[in-house]
Amino acid sequence: MKPIGILFLLTSLIAVLTSCGQDTDIDSEKPTIDLTYPETFPLNGDTLYFGSTATIKLRLQDNNQLGSTRSLSIDMHHNFDHHSHSTEVDESNLDPAKSPVNPYVFIQSYDLPPNLNSYDTEIQINLPKQNEAGLYDSGDYHFFISLTDAQGWSTQKGLSIKIVHR
Repeated sequence: MKPIGILFLLTSLIAVLTSCGQDTDIDSEKPTIDLTYPETFPLNGDTLYFGSTATIKLRLQDNNQLGSTRSLSIDMHHNFDHHSHSTEVDESNLDPAKSPVNPYVFIQSYDLPPNLNSYDTEIQINLPKQNEAGLYDSGDYHFFISLTDAQGWSTQKGLSIKIVHR
């Protein structure tokens, strides 16, 4: 074999061996929704009021980087049938089960600032008293939070809250 061929073979072999090393920067941790943050709202058992604005305060964290585009989602829906999401939901203070007539539903995704590994939210949510069908049903609701980091890992928290009319 010619010296140029041997040199090419050795260079190719070195390139293959060095490019196949393991990537030690792979993120394998889910982001966290810190419910121990002193200003967190809402928490299990909290009450929100129709006809008012609720300020949602959460501490969101990730070991590497939080996602930015539509990486936080909030879902509020009735729990009149006492269903569960198997997260933080506290079922100890439920009203008697009932059939929904005009339940409130809120589903919204939010962008987070880019390139952060910790972020404290201060999201304003207006809770209308009624829609075209009339007053919203008061009672047991779930406040469901979903957070996705920049690498695609996701975590969820479900809280039991009340939404009532004053």
